[in-house]
Amino acid sequence: MQPLRPDEPRQLGPYRLIAALGEGGMGRVLLGIAPDGRFVAVKQVHAQFAHDPGFRERFRREVNTSRLVSGAYTAAVMDADPEAETPWLASVFVTGPSLKEAVDAAGPLPVAALRHLATGLAAALHDIHRAGLIHRDLKPSNVLLTEDGPRVIDFGIARAVEDGQELTGTGAIIGSPAFMSPEQAGTAPVTPASDVFSFGALMVMAATGRGPFTGATTAQTLYNVVHHQPDLSAVPPDIRRLVEPCLAKDPAYRPTPAQLLDFLGHLPPGATPWPDAVHARIRQQDAEVRAALSLPLPAWQPPPPKPKPAKKRRRWVWAVGAAVLSVLLVAGTVTVYRLAQSAKAERETPPALSIQDALTPERLLRVDPCRVLDGDYEPDDRAVRTYSCPYQGKGDVNVELVLGNPLETTGIRTSPTVIEGQGVLLNDISGGCEAMVRLPSRPGSSVMVTNSSRDGDPCAVAETALTRALHRLRDPAVDRQVPPGSVLPVDPCAVLDDATTQRILGAAVKPESKALRRCEWAGQDTLTLHLDVMYPDTEGVGIDLGGIPARRTEATGGGPVTCTINWTHRGTGDGETDQVRVSYTSSVNACGKAEEAAKSVIPKLPKP
Repeated sequence: MQPLRPDEPRQLGPYRLIAALGEGGMGRVLLGIAPDGRFVAVKQVHAQFAHDPGFRERFRREVNTSRLVSGAYTAAVMDADPEAETPWLASVFVTGPSLKEAVDAAGPLPVAALRHLATGLAAALHDIHRAGLIHRDLKPSNVLLTEDGPRVIDFGIARAVEDGQELTGTGAIIGSPAFMSPEQAGTAPVTPASDVFSFGALMVMAATGRGPFTGATTAQTLYNVVHHQPDLSAVPPDIRRLVEPCLAKDPAYRPTPAQLLDFLGHLPPGATPWPDAVHARIRQQDAEVRAALSLPLPAWQPPPPKPKPAKKRRRWVWAVGAAVLSVLLVAGTVTVYRLAQSAKAERETPPALSIQDALTPERLLRVDPCRVLDGDYEPDDRAVRTYSCPYQGKGDVNVELVLGNPLETTGIRTSPTVIEGQGVLLNDISGGCEAMVRLPSRPGSSVMVTNSSRDGDPCAVAETALTRALHRLRDPAVDRQVPPGSVLPVDPCAVLDDATTQRILGAAVKPESKALRRCEWAGQDTLTLHLDVMYPDTEGVGIDLGGIPARRTEATGGGPVTCTINWTHRGTGDGETDQVRVSYTSSVNACGKAEEAAKSVIPKLPKP
């Protein structure tokens, strides 16, 4: 809290001003006293915005909407004057440092305080969005930590400013780049989901002292917001599970404030929300307010009558037009430069895959599962398969990553966790825990992490590993180098078309994935195709498939016969080979049908 400058007014509207609380990109905040003795925070908008002919109308509209916002975690708007020489807005004053001040002074918040913060912010956003507003500038300096929880301030003003111009005449960005959503940093429409992204970035800052996208320059920060994944390495696991889906680049995959509240659950009653150092700062600010009140107060003056805005504005409309044109020219120059720099950086740094592209069967077929989990996890290469890999984590934690296996419906329950916009399913019916997400284009299959341990919270361990796995799967660096002619990138469910399977099976049957590299067509008879890297099968009798040597085995159990034909598609030189296995189960002519299917598969495979 600071004394007023000599050139500052001592009264705005009916509010007597006694001290300055701070200053931001859109205005200066002053401590005032209402005629009924209540404290108010009066934001006087910077004069540069008053020169925008459309600003006052937008400001009036947003203030009227802001007055509809009410809730325990917002500072209610009390009054405003869009027609004043310098427009202002008055809201309820609450005692407490901003989140930025608190973290700068006391360091990152502990997990219990972070849960209080997240619950209050989610409730505030729910109230703001319900009133039809989007905050657009949710950042640490717009969140106050009061004795009983957080308060969100400054909703409404950002929209009035942003609609008029993106940049000021000096090239300063309206808003806070480190906490903007990708939509705000780019050109996409801004929706309430933009505030959820800012919520996630703000929570990371509260947990670590640093934003998840902060770069060395503003341009780098904006580029990181649009193109890079957030740095969540120092975020506590419980908070990371909350914020990660909020930071999805695609707004459609971010949770709503209501879903965040459901995930957070109920807070313990009567708990002190903040560390002792923050509560000490609240008490200090209370003392500063009392000290300011001990000074002589400015004499109260009746507010002057408001002028008729339409007539006044007509006198200087041409001057305003020239000023706006100058601003637009500067803004356009800066914007073109920024876009050019962004395009250059994008060419130099390939963007990560979207989660939808990362989880297609075609992509997962190229992934090396033992390169997905890193950091705290070491792969066991001795047991590697092409679609799964066991890992050793810290301590006695052992998990296994499995790509593309079918979902087992027995024992499945829904987790409140959302990772990369994907809902998580859990299965802990047999001890340990399986955490999985469905493949968007193949909902019957999943990416799954299995934690076989029963110690502690097995599902929390599995979800933490799954979070890391989904994040890494968006990075092309986890793809294997596939040799030319290999069957590894071939989806077995895409090898045989409907006409071929109908001819072989005698009925129209749709393929069903049984694993990432195994597909089944099941009607009265069953056809299975398996493409993988493995040791060649030496059992059975040798046969010729039109010049390709193969082996055939038959399995009977008193019922239908399963005939399997196996051949080497491509040798690797290290014992394991690209193997193709076709099985046909039928009570009639199983081996004849298996050979017919095998001969239909051969021309559909890449040339070895």
